[in-house]
Amino acid sequence: MTQPDIKFIASDMDGTLLNEQGKLDPDFYGLYNQLEQRGIIFAAASGRQYYSLMDTFEPLKDKMMFIAENGTLVMHQGKELYSCTIEREEVEAIIKQARLIDDAFLVLCGKRSAYIETQNPQALAEFSKYYHRCEYVEDVLSVDDEFIKIAICHFGGTEALVYPIINETFGDSHQVVVSAKIWLDVMNADASKGAAIKHLQNMLGFSFEQTMSFGDYFNDVEMLQQSYYSYAMENAHEGVKKYARFYAPSNHESGVLRVIETLLK
Repeated sequence: MTQPDIKFIASDMDGTLLNEQGKLDPDFYGLYNQLEQRGIIFAAASGRQYYSLMDTFEPLKDKMMFIAENGTLVMHQGKELYSCTIEREEVEAIIKQARLIDDAFLVLCGKRSAYIETQNPQALAEFSKYYHRCEYVEDVLSVDDEFIKIAICHFGGTEALVYPIINETFGDSHQVVVSAKIWLDVMNADASKGAAIKHLQNMLGFSFEQTMSFGDYFNDVEMLQQSYYSYAMENAHEGVKKYARFYAPSNHESGVLRVIETLLK
């Protein structure tokens, strides 16, 4: 059987490349080196902050490509390749609406840092998983930065308790996506992991047919649609699986690595 001519691989992190404890399989590094030797670009494509991704891939941070904050920021070797920002007045409207949701916690994501206005211990513990450069401020609307995303955390579940409220007001003008069970992200209408990959396809000269991607949640849908070799994880949300052509074993079985290993045989 002829192996596919893959030039670019993008993988989501939580629920996909990382195991259930949020850890990276140590075998990833050897696999990455094999991909590099074959001229195949590997990108971590995540809702996580750029600085968080750099910490996760510390040994490779000066080599890897990072599609951060759900595609709103693409970085490679310390250089910005692409970004998709939100106008300040739009940020203010979204923040004011989100503040009205009981028990919701906000993260305003800028290029330089993430900004929070809570000291709730449970929220801080959750934020620390994804935002490694994070500043507490009394009012996030007082911050001066370029903004790329508003993330909303609700421990009761965002699909039922946050999405209907935010989507009703901003769904037509912005990208509103449930990115995990307790997370929802609001971005520029043109922002997504898929849009970032399309930009890279045009910029770096690889095709839809030469693109492979892996995902498990709704913030991965556009990425799967922008890749011919689109893989939904076995543990993916059922609503996401219909967007993928193929299936990978679950994240706790290192499904991403297992699929890539077959590519390298």
